[in-house]
Amino acid sequence: MDFRILAPTGALGAGFDAVAFQRGVAARPDVIACDAGSTDSGPAALGSGTPKLSAQAVTRDLRLMLKARDELGVPLIIGSCGTSGRDVGVDGVAELARTVAAEENLHFTLGLIYSDQSAERLQTLYDEGRIRALPNAPEIERELFARSHTVAMMGVEPIQEALLAGCQVILAGRASDTALFAALPHLRGADPGLTWHMAKTIECGAACAIPPSANGLLVHLREDHFDVTTLTEGTRLTPRSVAAHTLYENADPFHILEPSGTLDTTYATYEAVDEQTVRVSGARYLPADGYTNKLEGAELVGYQTVIIGGVRDKVVIQRLPELLPFAEKYFEAKILDVFDRQVDPDTIDIDYRLYGAGAVLAEHEPDTLQPQELGVLITVTAPDQATAHAISTFVAHASSHLPIAEYDGLVSTLAYPYSPPEMDRGPLYRFTLNHVATGVSPTELFRTTTEEL
Repeated sequence: MDFRILAPTGALGAGFDAVAFQRGVAARPDVIACDAGSTDSGPAALGSGTPKLSAQAVTRDLRLMLKARDELGVPLIIGSCGTSGRDVGVDGVAELARTVAAEENLHFTLGLIYSDQSAERLQTLYDEGRIRALPNAPEIERELFARSHTVAMMGVEPIQEALLAGCQVILAGRASDTALFAALPHLRGADPGLTWHMAKTIECGAACAIPPSANGLLVHLREDHFDVTTLTEGTRLTPRSVAAHTLYENADPFHILEPSGTLDTTYATYEAVDEQTVRVSGARYLPADGYTNKLEGAELVGYQTVIIGGVRDKVVIQRLPELLPFAEKYFEAKILDVFDRQVDPDTIDIDYRLYGAGAVLAEHEPDTLQPQELGVLITVTAPDQATAHAISTFVAHASSHLPIAEYDGLVSTLAYPYSPPEMDRGPLYRFTLNHVATGVSPTELFRTTTEEL
């Protein structure tokens, strides 16, 4: 068996090297697959249905892939469309595909796999005790599903059904990144351990190359090993760089969970074939006792206005940590006064982050040396945008003239690079679920439609 898989990039719309991509096409792959989404950027894409990358960027990458698919006559599989994998994301990428097909005179059977979950279905699963929390997941209640947007993450099975139905281009909702690459080899009887390990290796394109990039990789999957090759000039792969990718987004580098089981790389070996290619073997796939689909949810929690400032005065820097709690008390009283008690201060959050003094690690910051300057990010969150903006105006004003005991009279504590300093950031979302649906069949949470283009 010699099965070839082309991963053009780690994210549709990231902008891969077209010359390197053509090297992969010239190798005559049996399938082209690409991820289009993630939760890496936070809950906004899932909560709002707005993709992270622009339609122009996605169309550019999609056009190259669709033309290559047409040239080769092989399947093209794209998952987690629209960043979040929501139905609106699938429909959005599908519309781009229709436009490209018309412009390039391309003909293919298009399969659309949807992963949105209705509140009614989720409440039924909840009532039946079939929603299980993953480690460190938040507590949930039944009413959560009515106010949040939820998708299920598919494995290979819905994609395989679309392939068996004759779909040549598959645009899927939320999907396991690895499922996109494993679906066809798995369907054709390739070794499951090698298949899933190969899929994990190339899910992010050339992220495991040196240097890492948004470009692609080519895999040759054989009976007892697979070879992974970087396609971009000036890049290379090493056994370490390839093996290290099993740590990406995984707490355990040896056991990687999928809906149908666990990839076990404990006995995997990595061998350099040349500077561009690494040979991998030895992984096993352990089927699970029961099938699960991960659930991801997000809900709207408010609206934000942000203020960015900076300070280089050492006295102000020393005093800010103790001044800010007093400022927050002042703002609480100010809200009651300005809004004539029509706004509850408990619904407002005013947050200061001091960049240069532990804003990223907070209490875990190991270096407590006095910074020479600070960047100050002030975030005002309220139930609506108008209130957030109104509150931010007096927060910005007061924060620029905080009282400093060492100085007599009025001093400027923060300098703002923008005028006006208040910037409306818009809606704020939070993740609501880190759970799995249990006792489900591999395809029951998903819906597929087909059309001829």
